[in-house]
Amino acid sequence: MAEDKGVPQEIEEQLQQAKEKEYQELVKQSEPGPNIATSVLAAFVTGGSITTIGQGIMNGFLRMGIPPDGAAGPTAAVLVLAAAILTGIGVYDRIGRFGGMGAALPITGFANSIVSPAMEFKREGHVLGTGAKMFSIAGPVVVFALVTGTLVAAIQLILGQ
Repeated sequence: MAEDKGVPQEIEEQLQQAKEKEYQELVKQSEPGPNIATSVLAAFVTGGSITTIGQGIMNGFLRMGIPPDGAAGPTAAVLVLAAAILTGIGVYDRIGRFGGMGAALPITGFANSIVSPAMEFKREGHVLGTGAKMFSIAGPVVVFALVTGTLVAAIQLILGQ
């Protein structure tokens, strides 16, 4: 049909792609945005629930006679393990879709950011798939934390504090 008008097929395809892109932009502009109040409330409830669970776990360690400084590490470990398991069975993704930053900000979100890429690439093998990809999102955070911690420790050493 395009050849009858003297328009090469390639140009007709480009025109069609441009029309499709313009249509998608119009659709995107007419879609309603997220309700900010609902998003904030969902993040608050989700983050608050996670931290309440964390406090309950810590209280359990405290009741076992572990001092507060000693209970913080095991509490974080339990939360990370729980988030990793929930990510593995697909539950944490639903929590994240509902709670947004309320699910991403606590330590459980960090665990999710490590486990999700690892699961996605597990079919590529343990070393090149899971091992290589598990820190693709969280790796820069870990590196930044290590560099910052080292710099702060060096400054404290130099200042004699």
